[in-house]
Amino acid sequence: MDFRDDDLERFEREGPAPLPETVWQGYVDSDGARIWCAEYGRGAPVILLHGGMGNAGNWGYQVPVLAAAGRRVVVIDSRGHGRSTRDTRPFSYEQMATDVFAVMDGLGIERAPVVGWSDGAVTGLVMAKRAPERIAGVFFFACNVDETGTFPFEMTPEIERCINRHRADYTALSSTPEAFDAFGADLGTMQRTQPNYTAADLAAVRVPVMVAQSEFEQFIRPEHARYIAASIPGAGYVALPGVSHFAPVQRPAEFSRVVLDWLEGLEK
Repeated sequence: MDFRDDDLERFEREGPAPLPETVWQGYVDSDGARIWCAEYGRGAPVILLHGGMGNAGNWGYQVPVLAAAGRRVVVIDSRGHGRSTRDTRPFSYEQMATDVFAVMDGLGIERAPVVGWSDGAVTGLVMAKRAPERIAGVFFFACNVDETGTFPFEMTPEIERCINRHRADYTALSSTPEAFDAFGADLGTMQRTQPNYTAADLAAVRVPVMVAQSEFEQFIRPEHARYIAASIPGAGYVALPGVSHFAPVQRPAEFSRVVLDWLEGLEK
């Protein structure tokens, strides 16, 4: 697993490593949708939330590492992503947070840390604001909390390869395989307008947060990531050298080590 795929050529061609054999996988009903989820390993729970247009399989490199470290790892296909369904309502991070709480309830998880990548990071933060007693911490990787936090979009070869991978996975997994373009457009509406948190909103977060920012991040301004960390009481900040928005699949061993260090720090 200790390799580099900085150009995402391997990710586009093969996807990440396949998820290992599960302890359990299935669906949880949540407010008009069926949410696919799976768990791996035994021990203290940790929830991994993927980014927009992706699916739980994007954590294929991290799941076995965390399970081997004695964690009960839960992955989820977000509403409308992967194997999960959606209703006709617009996407929202609040709704996605509701879905994750439904999964936690269905699996009997009272409290857990959340590792969020891009849209998954915001979902974790929404959960922390809504029910801090249930969220042990949030690893907040590669997302913004208001419209000032992003660079103007510019298609790069790496982004195009990632989108190609997401399209192939969506076609293979979704119950609406022909709808990828409409799905992406609907997600874009959410991403441009939500969550729109103020500094006061961030100051009200009362769980441990680690903000992670990649050296070559294509979407999130570095000063915005530092602003998030400075605005949340007690939050940490970690820089990830040599990688971009796609760090978990570019240099998975390095990303997994950072996540494990954070999880261990929560328990001290």
